[in-house]
Amino acid sequence: MSGKQQYHITGPFRANQLRDGDPYELDDGHPIECLPSGGRHAKANLNGGVALKTDPAVESAGFDAGFTPDENNLRAPDIAVGNVPDEPGWVSGAPPLAVEYADIGQDEQNLQKKIRTLLEAGTRYVWVVRLTGPRRVEIYEPHASHYSAYPGQQLEAPEVLANPVPVEALYDPDAAHETALRNLLQRRGYANLDAVREEGREEGKLALVLHQLQRAVGQIPENDSQRIRRLDRNGLTALAEALLDFRAKSDLTAWLKRHV
Repeated sequence: MSGKQQYHITGPFRANQLRDGDPYELDDGHPIECLPSGGRHAKANLNGGVALKTDPAVESAGFDAGFTPDENNLRAPDIAVGNVPDEPGWVSGAPPLAVEYADIGQDEQNLQKKIRTLLEAGTRYVWVVRLTGPRRVEIYEPHASHYSAYPGQQLEAPEVLANPVPVEALYDPDAAHETALRNLLQRRGYANLDAVREEGREEGKLALVLHQLQRAVGQIPENDSQRIRRLDRNGLTALAEALLDFRAKSDLTAWLKRHV
């Protein structure tokens, strides 16, 4: 959500005086009204969340989660990666990675205060996605000058994310989906989509060899079938050539004893 100062409500307040759903953050006890975001902001936020939540190293993430590093501060990043428990109420501390989306109407003074509060509370990386002007992401880290990354570049968050994130994946749906697909495949043990295709080809090759063997020697004994399934690509190729000379199950068993 975009932050805009609310002038007719005065503080100071404590975080425990606000309820879940109240449209405010706190900066040193002073309330900051958080207004609903526009369509572009909302869509970009969702795309970025898909790309980040699916990363193999991420165990928890959330939108607009309220974090309380102390009783006088309450900050809700657009996307928080890490330290988002499945429990009601404000979250103590800060997320390791926080992402903010800045569109028209962004209160820059409040944004900079929010960044400082998060970094001081333990956030390792704050990424600000600029949706106005040239698309870019500003990277903030503790005790370092901030810098910008542009489309075509990659963002990294060591010890938080396993994979680099293309800048475009934080706002563009196609880039976000491609990043999420890569991440989800890795969660299932595949390096990438090519690895899935290769496995499919290998399974097809195995099925063909087993079919040819059954035609050549009849029903394959279970022990021999298990040995065949342990063959690598080169082993299957060699078996496919050798089976042309098989006349009995004993020929298959003898070949497997020599090669497996």
